[in-house]
Amino acid sequence: MSGERSFLDTNILLYLYSADDLKARQAEALVRAGGVVSVQVLNELASVLRRKFKYSWAEINHVLGVTERLLEVEPLTLDGHRVGRALAARYSLSVYDAMIVAAAQQSGCRVLYSEDMQHGLKVSVQLRIENPFL
Repeated sequence: MSGERSFLDTNILLYLYSADDLKARQAEALVRAGGVVSVQVLNELASVLRRKFKYSWAEINHVLGVTERLLEVEPLTLDGHRVGRALAARYSLSVYDAMIVAAAQQSGCRVLYSEDMQHGLKVSVQLRIENPFL
């Protein structure tokens, strides 16, 4: 959490709404520091809040609205999709993780915070993946 431009994976945002107080506080600190998410992260957040947390659409719309105000949102693009496919092949990432990595790269982030991806992986000279909960 060094002040570098950062990208937040969906799992980081989900901890804001979990019963794990320690991880919720750490996630909140990351969001307060600012950063970037992608439209895909917003889609995944909505899906999990609806399916697993049983949020109403009004609650989901509120959460997404707050998220959009607090964090920059990187749009989905065809170029990002192409970059993501190349990253999936090169690093053996799932297609969804690769699209998030591509969005982080394209938004100029230096760090991608994720609990689910390989901690310490340098994707490029510019971008590394970090698990903030370690």
